Amino acid sequence: LRDNRIELVRASWHELSISVSDVSLSDEGQYTCSLFTMPVKTSKAFLTVLGVPEKPQITGFTSPVMEGERMQLTCKTSGSKPAADIRWFKNDKEVKDVKYLKEEDANRKTFTVSSTLDFLADRNDDGAVVSCRVDHESLNSTPQIAMQVLEIHYTPLVKIISSNSWPEEGQSIILTCESKGKPVPEPVLWTKDGGELPDPERMVVNGRVLSISFLNKTDNGTYRCEAKNPIGRNSTEYVLIVHDVFNTLLPTTVIPSLTTATVTTTVALTASTTTAATGTSIRDPNALAGQTGPDHALIGGIVAVVVFVTLCSIILLGRYLARHKGTYLTNEAKGAEDAPDADTAIINAEGSQVNAEEKKEYFI
Repeated sequence: LRDNRIELVRASWHELSISVSDVSLSDEGQYTCSLFTMPVKTSKAFLTVLGVPEKPQITGFTSPVMEGERMQLTCKTSGSKPAADIRWFKNDKEVKDVKYLKEEDANRKTFTVSSTLDFLADRNDDGAVVSCRVDHESLNSTPQIAMQVLEIHYTPLVKIISSNSWPEEGQSIILTCESKGKPVPEPVLWTKDGGELPDPERMVVNGRVLSISFLNKTDNGTYRCEAKNPIGRNSTEYVLIVHDVFNTLLPTTVIPSLTTATVTTTVALTASTTTAATGTSIRDPNALAGQTGPDHALIGGIVAVVVFVTLCSIILLGRYLARHKGTYLTNEAKGAEDAPDADTAIINAEGSQVNAEEKKEYFI
């Protein structure tokens, strides 16, 4: 061997070693070791040289890319022997649906490998990292990687967020217009029912926020938020319905209660009957404060007093009249028992009637 890159390392009667520096593909082949003895002894070995793939490159990307456009990214590496393997990743997630192409180089020893990733640009891909990884046995488990950050431009995405899910009259509401796009959208435009905001004093716009104070029924309508950027414009709507003030009354349970009435009656018996009565009524403690309407307990107490006084008066009047009913006379015919007959008894009785003793009888 006549090559300065080949060096004899060790030589003995039983071993002969050489080293080859700066190995190239041309060093690949069969090597023969001969020991000149009688007879001559030889040994052969085949040297395989691996072709290390070059650092991969990603082509086909133009920045920025509009949403909906088709993208074709190609990853290519040359000089591998045997042919290298190429894999695609998007944000560390492997993409399987790719095209693979292997071509033999001019030296007919190494290969050029390429792979194409074909997809439609989407707003969710904005800022995503697409990487191409080359695996080969000569890289000692350390793959070569090429990366590309995607930049996708898209029209704004608009959404309205309300601070009050049930707006009532007299309350306030804040509507926030969230817009996301690339490039960043310009300041949003607020409208109501297709026109300008009707009451600027109560309807205040601060950037993307619309604040409406002291809501009333005239604020009902459709509010539109519109955002735009150089790619396009987009809008969304919010229907505002102002509700009447809702008074929530707690359910009440009516508990029957007793009404106490204290009655004092004074009766004086003179030539005429005089009755005085006073009544006191205690109101139901369970009655609602501020409740209007007739007090049935009080009315019932008064009626009871009147009935009681009337009955007492009737009883006392009856007793008074009974005791002053009057007198009557009973005359006994003195000597009638001695009369021989009835006619004589009557004559004797009539004669003595003038002087008859007056008798009185009383009903008690």
